Amino acid sequence: MLPHLESLAWTAGVILLVFYGAAGVWAERERAIGLERARDERPDAWSEPDAWSESMDATSHPAWAQRLDRAPDQSTWSRKRIAAFAASVGSPGEPVGVLHIPAVELEVPVYSGASEINLNRGAAHIDGTTLLGQAGGNIGIAAHRDGFFRKLKDVRLGQELFIEHGGSSRRYLVSELGVVPPTDVGVLAATATPSVTLITCYPFHFIGSAPLRYVVRAELDTASLREAGGAELAASMVRDSRTRRSP
Repeated sequence: MLPHLESLAWTAGVILLVFYGAAGVWAERERAIGLERARDERPDAWSEPDAWSESMDATSHPAWAQRLDRAPDQSTWSRKRIAAFAASVGSPGEPVGVLHIPAVELEVPVYSGASEINLNRGAAHIDGTTLLGQAGGNIGIAAHRDGFFRKLKDVRLGQELFIEHGGSSRRYLVSELGVVPPTDVGVLAATATPSVTLITCYPFHFIGSAPLRYVVRAELDTASLREAGGAELAASMVRDSRTRRSP
């Protein structure tokens, strides 16, 4: 009887390993497709003048702008998140951009709207916040704490954050890290400086429904934009952001 039970246990273990291995492969396939689509698209919503695109030539554009073929690091992901990511393969809807933080090796497609499907397959732009590619304002992006955004725990002040959209890129610098209650929607309000605000549940390893929210705020690096020849654009983006913030 005992050998029979041991055999069943080994068989069950092998089946689970095969399942999660396949889930990881499917997740990487979906991620690669999403990144490729986001970089190939040039939606009409891209509202900045051509001078922005022209300033981002091959010599100034970061090396990460080229498509990465390596699989994402899922070593800290929960089994639930890996399975949910795999199940989202083939879901309708195209990404609107790509979020990248080089220091923590985070690169993820950003989809429009914080639906469960979008949160399962990547990060999601939060409705009501500034759109990717729109001048000024505060772009809100959310993702799960046990998936892509688990890496936010290792983000530090001053690190670079990039947003790709419509074939161009913007560079931001992390300016704030904090923890807030889920009712504090003020972190998504318009800001005086063009910003990106990343939000995920907190604590990162909490069992059950996490009671708080972890926030990473990054501000547009207008200095690098001016150096790239976009002084007028940088000034207009700051003016637009302040106008949005005014009552």
